[in-house]
Amino acid sequence: MSSATTRALHLRPMLQEDLVSVMQIERAAHSVTWSKGNFRDCLTAGYTCLLLIVDKTIVGYGVMSLGAGEAHILNLCIHPSHQRQGLGQRLLTRLLDIAVQQGSDSAFLEVRYSNQRALALYRNCGFNEIGVRRNYYPTPHGKEDAVMLARSLVWGVEE
Repeated sequence: MSSATTRALHLRPMLQEDLVSVMQIERAAHSVTWSKGNFRDCLTAGYTCLLLIVDKTIVGYGVMSLGAGEAHILNLCIHPSHQRQGLGQRLLTRLLDIAVQQGSDSAFLEVRYSNQRALALYRNCGFNEIGVRRNYYPTPHGKEDAVMLARSLVWGVEE
């Protein structure tokens, strides 16, 4: 497969009519998924919901809420067949740029402890661990801890 830099990439806002494609990616990437209603609610609430498109195919999405000077990354996902190509970092960077433009000075997120790829991505993008939420995520066989991460969005300031 060619690298992401040689393909046509773009980001655009998620629309209600994109939810079928979004749910296909969600199911391919996760054993326990958000519902279509979760995504619909985020769109209705006015959250920042972006799609990452490669060669006219939706391959990822990000959902972020903004308020009180904070950005909360609620869901960031790249289809498994497109992972490890820098696409997650590109999408995350765009979400953080939007957060800064909207006046946020810090960003927060939770990630499954078992999702070491995502943890590496977030750490490489300047996020630091600030805590653990015990039994936060449902799994097919119980619950899993979430690692809480944060980073400053103010230049020269580290969380």
